[in-house]
Amino acid sequence: MDEYTNNERENLIMKAVIKSLTDLGGIEKRKEVKRNIYDNSTLIPEDYIDYTRKSKQTGNEYKPFDYQFNFAIKHLLLADFVRYPKRGEVELTEKGRKVNLETFDPLTEVRVISESAMEEESKKRIAKKKIKEPIQIEGEEVDDSEDVEEIWRDQLKEALKNMTPHKFEIFARGLMNRMGIELDKSIGIQATADGGLDGFGYITADDFRTTRVALQAKRWEGKVSSPEIDKFRGAMDKYNAEYGIFITTSDYPRSAIEASRIGTRVITLINGDDICDLVAKYEFYVSPVTTYELNDFYFEEE
Repeated sequence: MDEYTNNERENLIMKAVIKSLTDLGGIEKRKEVKRNIYDNSTLIPEDYIDYTRKSKQTGNEYKPFDYQFNFAIKHLLLADFVRYPKRGEVELTEKGRKVNLETFDPLTEVRVISESAMEEESKKRIAKKKIKEPIQIEGEEVDDSEDVEEIWRDQLKEALKNMTPHKFEIFARGLMNRMGIELDKSIGIQATADGGLDGFGYITADDFRTTRVALQAKRWEGKVSSPEIDKFRGAMDKYNAEYGIFITTSDYPRSAIEASRIGTRVITLINGDDICDLVAKYEFYVSPVTTYELNDFYFEEE
């Protein structure tokens, strides 16, 4: 996508967002929409979504796709193609559901409406900055609630990456325990002779049917390749595991996702974002914090 301008990339992502939401039933969490685009979109190449740059101001690495994805959704929101039913979710409006993606033109159907609305929002943000201190994260201003939500998630991901492999395996087993999996006291505990597993346990359903579950935990920087998934499946065979959970602090390429779905025993893949969701859901070594954000009423001129 090097030949495209930023606006052209955002326009393609708008189409991908509408397509993804349509495939997902019209409403889904923002991160799941992004994940669906990563896994299935023919409009956005996988390597572009993974592409990183280094900020000239902070020196930190970032993914241009993440920013363009957020802007694409913002444009669709302001042009009434999507709405936010609740925090973190995106839903197609009637206008969005009726879009014909074959003829959809983001330039004439979205930007002519959204760009003027963005200018108005920019004026309101300037007014807010006059009466409150901006939140700082790594030297950059953050004044959007979505970004505030990301602060603790980024901190958690960084903390997990800095764990020793042994501590991360303990963390993964503890999280499994919170999820209702009865952990085996011997399999996956020892560093050797565990068949390549980092945990093993049992899930008992309401009908008292018990399923054997194997765990693999990888504290990696790079993505988990498909051969690693195949290797894990082989380790599952040793203990006749009927179900597998592969946890990593990083992510999975499309080839690994495909490998996890092959055969009769599907392996559930959990990436860094999924870990954050589970930690929040089960309040695993975290404490919830409630705060408030002032509405525009306080910043509008009379």
